[in-house]
Amino acid sequence: MTDPKSSQSVASFAILLIAYLSLNSSLNLLNKWALGIYGFRFPFLLTSAHMAFSFAALAPVALCMPRELHERTLRQQWRGIVYIGAFMALNITLNNMSLQDITLTLNQIIRSAIPVVTCALSVVIEGRQPPRREIISLVVLTLGVMIVVWRGRASGKLYAVILCVIGTVCNGAMMTFSGKLMSEKLDVVRLTFYTAPVSLLMLAPLCIKYEMAEFLRYFEVNRVGATYVLVLTSVNALSYNMIHSQMIKRTSAVTTTVLGMVKIVGLLLLSAMLLGESRALSFSAVIGCAVAMAGFGMYSKIRLEEMRASNPVQVISLDLEDEKLAKERPAEA
Repeated sequence: MTDPKSSQSVASFAILLIAYLSLNSSLNLLNKWALGIYGFRFPFLLTSAHMAFSFAALAPVALCMPRELHERTLRQQWRGIVYIGAFMALNITLNNMSLQDITLTLNQIIRSAIPVVTCALSVVIEGRQPPRREIISLVVLTLGVMIVVWRGRASGKLYAVILCVIGTVCNGAMMTFSGKLMSEKLDVVRLTFYTAPVSLLMLAPLCIKYEMAEFLRYFEVNRVGATYVLVLTSVNALSYNMIHSQMIKRTSAVTTTVLGMVKIVGLLLLSAMLLGESRALSFSAVIGCAVAMAGFGMYSKIRLEEMRASNPVQVISLDLEDEKLAKERPAEA
């Protein structure tokens, strides 16, 4: 007989996974559309708006919580909160700066290493010792995704490559510290509420110096469109950040990065099958998909084995239960 609690747990995780992948994809598409196709070329301002909106939207909920709870959390975990907010801002800033003198292909190849980077940082930050099989599976997955995103040409200036590498490390550090705080019973609302102003404080100077004057001129002639872009992407970003934190809490920082890499492969396959973009599915892309899915299969098997080891299934013998009931039953006259 299936355990109802187990079924509910599987169903809730499936919903969480669908929400995570959907919001991740929609946020990437919206940002790409806004910053590229629509012409809203203010990446620092857009991200700053996301952080400000997250803080303002969550303030009514967070401020309803006991003051003592906030004081205790900030007193005990302020370093981790500052690290997450700072690494998030650095990740976004360095990645945007690197894209000025690096091809998108090379950028994606470097950032495909996030699962391996996160796994390595988890050893230092969380004291986690991953088995060798897990490391191998992550390397295989990363190589597969690198092959998938390869477009035949990858070039860039040395400084841009270095910035992209540092940004990737910052992304992994942000994920790892999020996983550490999530394991210490910090809920997603408070985590997002606390880290948003930290990121905003780091991004605001760049936004003011490089983009504010041009944005004010842009806003004068595009008030409605700019407002729609800011509000729509901010709602999506807040929803994604909370689901992202919940995914880390439910699984782990490494597993969340793995799911993000698998999403890249999945989108490529879906676009080829449903949208008729068969040109994107080249021979090298097919090989990359196969390698990536092999790595994902290896990683999933290891995680399932760990879950079974930590939560052993109790097998009940019906014969033993019948015998026990017979002994407890009062003897008939």
